[in-house]
Amino acid sequence: MTDCIFCRIAAGEIPARIILETDSVLAFHDLNAVAPHHALVIPRLHIATLDDAAPEDRELLGDMMLAGAEVARQLGFAKKGYRTVLNCNHDGGQSVYHIHLHVLGGRNLSWPPG
Repeated sequence: MTDCIFCRIAAGEIPARIILETDSVLAFHDLNAVAPHHALVIPRLHIATLDDAAPEDRELLGDMMLAGAEVARQLGFAKKGYRTVLNCNHDGGQSVYHIHLHVLGGRNLSWPPG
């Protein structure tokens, strides 16, 4: 998808501050951070929303979660705690229609989130 910003980041067409790369996912610092540490984990495969994921995407979704944990370890906030968030569709807060996992840490994250 040439018009998808995350596809373009995954293809190397748009620069990003990369944290982690695997064959299936890419993690990078969010430009619009809402916590001291805020990273995004995206699949290299374009899937618009979680609702568009299929049973054959199970492994990829697992790869995203494991990458999120690795990002927290690499950035040094895993032991203190962190939050992962995957927004779905407009009312769920999704603004880029390429699934992405937010990894947030570096401060006490209150509940409920909002």
